[in-house]
Amino acid sequence: MDAITLLKQDHKTVNALFRKYEKLGDEAYTAKREVVDQIIEELSVHAVIEEQVFYPAVKGISEDLKDHVLESLEEHHVVKWLLDELVGLDPEHERFDAKVTVLIENVRHHVEEEETEFFPEVRQSLGRKVLGEIGEALEKSKSTAPTRPHPKAADEPPGNVAAGAVAGIIDRARSAGKGVAKDVKKKAKATRS
Repeated sequence: MDAITLLKQDHKTVNALFRKYEKLGDEAYTAKREVVDQIIEELSVHAVIEEQVFYPAVKGISEDLKDHVLESLEEHHVVKWLLDELVGLDPEHERFDAKVTVLIENVRHHVEEEETEFFPEVRQSLGRKVLGEIGEALEKSKSTAPTRPHPKAADEPPGNVAAGAVAGIIDRARSAGKGVAKDVKKKAKATRS
C-alpha cells in the first residue's frame, strides 16, 4: 500500500471514531472514555509515523512542501497536548466534551489540508514506486510507534526516532500490564461468585 493510501486509511479510521463519539449521549461516560482512548491511540500512532517517516521523506522536495510539513508539525503539537490532557481526564469533567470537540475540529482541519493540498502535491512529486516504499516504512513503523501522546518529545529526526522507540516500548508494556490487571480482576470476581 502506498504512503498516501495508508495515511488516508488512518484518517478514515479516526473520523469513524469521531462520528461514533459525536453520536454518544451526554451521559454515556463509559462509552465516551472507551472511544476517546481509541482516538488517543490511533492519533498517537498516526502522528508518530508521519513525523518519523513521511514528513522527513517529503520535507526537502520543495519549499511549498517544507512549509506544509512545518505547519503540520505545529498542528500535531497542538493535537498531542490535547490528547495528553484527555488521557487522564474524567469523562464527567465539565471540560471533557469541550476538549474532544476542539480535538475533532483541529484534526478535521489538518486532514482536509493534507488530503486536498499536501497529498496531491506529494503524489505528483514522488510517484508510485517511492510512495510504495514510504508506505512500507510507515506500516513497519506502526508496530513500534508510541500508543500515547508524548507532546514534549522531539517531533523531527533524529530525536523523534530515538524517543519514539523508547516511548513505544513503554506504552505497549503499559497497555499489556493494564490488560493483565483486568484479566486478574475478572478471574478474581468470577471465583468469588
